This record gives sequence, C-alpha cells and structure tokens, in this order.
Amino acid sequence: MADVFRGLNLLETLKESIENNKLSDVKDAVEDLLISRINLAVLGDREDGKTTFINSLSGLSPGDDGAALSPSTVSPEEVAGYPNPKHPDFRLWDLPPVPSTSPFEPEGYMERVKFLRYNAVFMTFTKTPQPNTVKVFLEARSQQRQTVYFVLLASEKDTEKSLEEKRKASVEVLTSKGVAQPKVYLVKPSTLEKFDFPGLLEEMGRDLPEIRAHALLLALPTLTSTLVTQKKEAFKALVWAAASLSGGVSAIPVPFVASMVDSSVAMRILTKAQLSLCLDSESVERLARQRGIEPMRLKGLRTCELSVEVTKGEVKRRLAAAEKDLATVSSKFVEMAMPRHARSASRSFTAMLQALNGAVDEMAADAEKIVAAAVGEGV
Repeated sequence: MADVFRGLNLLETLKESIENNKLSDVKDAVEDLLISRINLAVLGDREDGKTTFINSLSGLSPGDDGAALSPSTVSPEEVAGYPNPKHPDFRLWDLPPVPSTSPFEPEGYMERVKFLRYNAVFMTFTKTPQPNTVKVFLEARSQQRQTVYFVLLASEKDTEKSLEEKRKASVEVLTSKGVAQPKVYLVKPSTLEKFDFPGLLEEMGRDLPEIRAHALLLALPTLTSTLVTQKKEAFKALVWAAASLSGGVSAIPVPFVASMVDSSVAMRILTKAQLSLCLDSESVERLARQRGIEPMRLKGLRTCELSVEVTKGEVKRRLAAAEKDLATVSSKFVEMAMPRHARSASRSFTAMLQALNGAVDEMAADAEKIVAAAVGEGV
C-alpha cells in the first residue's frame, strides 16, 4: 500500500482523547470529518489546464453543476469560489495570477486574495513559475505557511521529455530566486492519478493539521485504490469515535447523540461514506462519462445495498443484526476495542462498531472494484 497520509493515525488520536476524558475534542473531530471543512486555493493564469485541475479536484466535468467554466467568466482580478456539490464545506478557490509588474509587493497581493485563509495553495504554471509568484511563495514561508506547492500542469501536447525539461528549468528558476530545496510537482489535470499528484497528497498529509488532512482525504474523489483504502481507515476511526460518544460512554452526558435507538449518527456516517467513496449513482455516472465507460458497467459493480442507497431501514437492520450477534463476540475483543470509560456501559458501542465497520468494508470493496475498472488498476 502506498504511503499517502502515512504519518497520520486518527484512531490513536481519538482513543487518547477518550482516555483523557476530552469528549468535546472527539465530538469536534467527528463533526469535522462528517463535514470535511477545508479550503484549497489554485493560483495561476486562468486557462484550460487550471480549470480542468480545479474540476478534477472535485471530481467534476465541464457542464456539471458547480464546475468551473472554460473559458473563465471571472474577472482577471476576482477570486472565484467553487463549493463541492457533494461536500459543501470542501471549497476550491480560483485565485487570479500574480501580477508580473515591477516593483511588486507580495504582501499586497496576499492581502487582496486573503491568501492565509486557505488550508493549502497550489501555485500552477505551464512553463516556469514567474518571479513575482516566487516572491509570494517566499513571503508565505516567512509567515510559517508550509502548505504552498508549485504545480507544473501538463498539457496534451507535452511529451515526457518536454515535461522533464520544464521541471528542470522550473527548479533552476526557483533555486535562483532563493527557494531552498525546491519541489515541482508534475500534474496531469484530467487524470490526477498519474504523475506526481499522489506524491503531492502525501506531502500535504504531512504538512496539514491532522484533522484537515483527513477532511481533505474524505472530500477528494476516489482517484486510486490507495485513496479508497485510506478513506476506509478514516471512516473506521470515525465509526469508533461515534460509537464511543454514543452508547460506549453513555454514563457521561454528551449532547452529540441521544441513544443508539436513534440511528441518525449511523445514517450520517454511512451517507458520508457513500459520497466520499463516490458510490452514489451521480458520481458513478460522471466517472463513467469521464473514462468513456458504459455507466451500467460501473453501477453493476455495486453489490452492497448501502453503496446504491443509504436508507434508515437498512441501517437499522444492520444495527439490530449486530446487537443480536453480540453473543458470539468474545468478551476479550470487546474489552480491547472499547474505550476504558465505556467498559461497564451498554453494549451499543460494540453493536455500532460491528455494524458500521462491516458496512464500510463492503462499501470500500465496491469502490475498489469501480476504481479498478475506471482507471485500469488490476486490468
């Protein structure tokens, strides 16, 4: 398995918070993951490659609701925002190009576009970064902002040789302008699973605060089987936290949920999982169009009922089945899984953990089959 977000262990962080009785921290983490609140900005000339890159980050195609338009209708000086239709709190921002005028004060540009409010900024270009853009990068670093990345966008006309020549020239420009150990990520806007984008995600996973890195992970489209695996692991951590807040620590007042009788938390998690794994019919159809595949072929790979539709009836059925199966779960397993505060509490922790983990496993398996069929993995 590739090492995207390898430095993060959300489950251990959540367990530590529960053990330290910091339930409000766990509640906030659960809400953050369910909402996926994150702001990414893409800086650079407004041309087709940048527009395609913005749309690919949201899993959208031209003409889709919420997609960036090409040619852009946005004023050259204006900042344009694109909330994700599936994840409204995952927002992409199209920043205007840095002026090439001289003299140039990077602080003025940064203030105008609200540079520091974004969780991460991609500085895109198609040849080499222009000098004033490098000044903005250096100013951001001087303000302790690490999550700023140089992205060389590949066009259809580029060859492997021309791209490497551009990368080399870009590194030389950055070095000459005072950037220490510069990194230039080569990205193909229409197919992000190619070239350096997975490595860029790995870098972001180390640079972003842990909860923001996971929010980004859950909001991105399922580009590779590695991302599917990482999403599955994040959802299992989320399931553990929600189960702990629900029945597991019911002796401690927590306003997040009332009781396991109400399956609303399970519904929210599994609905989020369906959207994050791009299993809903709209996402599957869009992916099929993007890859030139018959939509029914990809839809037919969804064998889990929850992959097709998350219904309260199916969620309640799974919770009830898990409750009935608790007699077959060893007490040692329950004790190991359950937070210390919860070990004398109700059985709903284990029921929720078992039911939702099983559902997440099934949904992730469907997502892996769809990704393999769409991008050719394992074919």
